[in-house]
Amino acid sequence: MSVFGFHFAALVVVLPLISAAFSALLRGKNLPWALTTIVSALSFYMSIQLLIEVSANGPLSYEMGSWAPPWGIEYLVDPLSGFMLMIISGVSTGVLLFARESIAKEVPEKQLGMFFSAYLLALAGMLGICITGDAFNIFVFLEIMSLSSYVLIAMGAGNDRRALTAAFQYLIIGSVGATFFLIGVGLLYMMTGTLNIADLASRFSEIEDTRPVRAAVGFLIVGIGIKLALFPFHIWMPNAYTYAPSIVTAFFAGTATKVSVYLFIRFIFTIFGIDFSFGVIQLTDILMPLAVLGFLSMSAVAIFQKNLKRMLAYSSVAQLGYIVLGIALANETGLTASIVHIFNHAIVKTGMFLSVGCMFYVIGSPYLKDLNGIGQRMPITTFGFVLGGIGLIGVPLTPGFISKWYLILAALERGTYVSYALVVAIVFSSLLAVIYIWRVVEVAYFREPPEGSTKTEAPLSMLIPTWIFILGSFYFGIETSINVGFAKAAAAFLYGGQ
Repeated sequence: MSVFGFHFAALVVVLPLISAAFSALLRGKNLPWALTTIVSALSFYMSIQLLIEVSANGPLSYEMGSWAPPWGIEYLVDPLSGFMLMIISGVSTGVLLFARESIAKEVPEKQLGMFFSAYLLALAGMLGICITGDAFNIFVFLEIMSLSSYVLIAMGAGNDRRALTAAFQYLIIGSVGATFFLIGVGLLYMMTGTLNIADLASRFSEIEDTRPVRAAVGFLIVGIGIKLALFPFHIWMPNAYTYAPSIVTAFFAGTATKVSVYLFIRFIFTIFGIDFSFGVIQLTDILMPLAVLGFLSMSAVAIFQKNLKRMLAYSSVAQLGYIVLGIALANETGLTASIVHIFNHAIVKTGMFLSVGCMFYVIGSPYLKDLNGIGQRMPITTFGFVLGGIGLIGVPLTPGFISKWYLILAALERGTYVSYALVVAIVFSSLLAVIYIWRVVEVAYFREPPEGSTKTEAPLSMLIPTWIFILGSFYFGIETSINVGFAKAAAAFLYGGQ
């Protein structure tokens, strides 16, 4: 990597962070959107270059201000963080290509500069969480991401005032999660005198039997669990996804909770260590029941939703259950399944939420009662949504199938009666997904459209990005060298410490 390319580790975060201030000064419909899209695309390019470098030459360490860690703040790109950077910036760029017409209809023009400023701050926060090697820096970026997220969700109030309540609810619950996280980090700092993640990991075995450390682990697990909407801490997510502007919902569905999953993995495998996490405190006994209850109960709840965005929100909680189950299985195949599902679900669910955004743009409502005959009124958009639903269910040749296949393999590796029960639960939850996706199919294709309705599609500037995600999901369900390849590399790194 060139000298300039080496600085991508800093620029990938600094660029959107600085650009947020400029976006707030811009006026009109096009300028703030153009700036945000260009910045996101540059972050995507830098993320790809960093991932290529890490894959070829191993982890990359960047010392901020040339202060050597652990005294200085370190940015560290390894196989997992590099993969996450690519996912976040890639989803962001795809959503922004969709955003110009969509957000102009949902947010007043005079607020667009501030909207895209908050968007860039959220993007910077997510990227910062994944690349920083400092535990307190994680908290700082977590707050940058969270505070901007509250603003973005609240901007949906132009369509539904309940967006304000949803943002406030998220603020309260998110603040509890962030406080728990900070207390946990503070206790670890008290016991070790360091905030550098690598330094914490090297010292953890010396203090793991102490009460403050056990308390720190509890605070961190619960705090991160709240942030990632782990069942039963998911209560903030359905309203936030339902009432936020369409592109905000699509962006967060593909990235925000995935960043919290990254934190979960980073603390469990890098700092606490496998032996402590699954041997001493036996996290499997805690996480596995919550994961299974999550993907079964939330899939069932999704069946009864009347709002399409809320249906997909409960579906997202269920999908997070799959990811957490892979972690709880405590083997390399399970962790591979979790990481690959982070990627696969991001692609599929973003495409589905963008499809709903197209429907909202034309119809003006995400409620199923207003979508009768939408398959005839918006055939291209509806077909894209259905294809995304097939991927969500896990039909062969889709990314959902790849994720569940690895999850089933990981369960069977344990070789217990519980393993077979998990396989049955995974298959049964997939059947529940068939039911809630079929509800949309029934409304779209087996009900007559309202009298006088015409065939109308969203603009091409919205359809093309939507179909990029939908077709991309099928591509990664067939050609798995990227998603499975990088997931295996990240899992092997975390288990082998290479």
